Amino acid sequence: MVLADLLKGKRRIALGGHVRPDGDCVGSAMGLYLYLKKQYPDIETDLYLEEVPQAFQMIHRTEEVKTELPEAAQYDLFICLDCGDIKRLGCFSTLFEQAGETACIDHHISNEAFADYNYIVPDASSTSELVFTLLEDEKISRECAEALYMGIAHDTGVFQYSCTSPKTMEIAAKLLRKGIDGNEIIDKTYYEKTYVQNQILGKALLESMLILDKRCIVSVVTMKDMEFFQAVPSDLEGIVSQLRQTKGCEVALFLHEISFHTFKVSLRSKGMVDVSKIAQYFGGGGHVRAAGCTLKGTSHDVINNVSSQILLQLNQEKVQDNEE
Repeated sequence: MVLADLLKGKRRIALGGHVRPDGDCVGSAMGLYLYLKKQYPDIETDLYLEEVPQAFQMIHRTEEVKTELPEAAQYDLFICLDCGDIKRLGCFSTLFEQAGETACIDHHISNEAFADYNYIVPDASSTSELVFTLLEDEKISRECAEALYMGIAHDTGVFQYSCTSPKTMEIAAKLLRKGIDGNEIIDKTYYEKTYVQNQILGKALLESMLILDKRCIVSVVTMKDMEFFQAVPSDLEGIVSQLRQTKGCEVALFLHEISFHTFKVSLRSKGMVDVSKIAQYFGGGGHVRAAGCTLKGTSHDVINNVSSQILLQLNQEKVQDNEE
């Protein structure tokens, strides 16, 4: 994909990312938005996302993000970022469907190339890394670099996950050379937590359970819990990753009740289990080590259904080990 070719002849374009935007979604979308605003001022560019979590609002011009679907808007091009499925655009999928042309920039292995133009690289660390490769390095501003660096840092677990490649580190170095404060970005958007976030994290850890012969850890946060702590969905960011760090566990399973008997399911793996396959089985998607889906039923029903798929892979791995 060549950005200049994609934008040729366009007068109005829209950008969008997935519901409940995380660091990479916000970073990649804001990075591209800031670049287009500066380098293509003659093109009217709008960015649509659900409310940007407070921690990410340190990124320049996040106040310009549009959070509501306009009554009437027709775009020549809609570019979706970090979104493996059109449904993940939420209400903004309408803008995508009505656009003259569509493009998708993503690194989810479950992405089925649903746009007119697709730039999908499952081996990439993040969508922010892919956005960087589409831009002219010398034209990337400091503000754009901050957004992309944040996105890469979040989806690599601060450069600790296996998706971190030499290319990822080289791109991060180029972004740092723009004069950004990488430590501050990581500190304020990744590590720093509010009192409410720490409280609900503590509850999730305290009430977690070990299942499947202690190879899987599970925790549930209900709507009542959210109300008690006066928490919002973005306050749950990082809980499943913290659960994943439990010694001896191969998979972390975190359930967040989003409506009565409807749960957002987050899965993290240390590598033995491909959680993207499990998420896809239930209509979701993601990566080999990080994926998610939405399921209906009681928390016990959801845990039983998802854990049965986890067990299938664990048993298969056990059989392969015995054969060797």
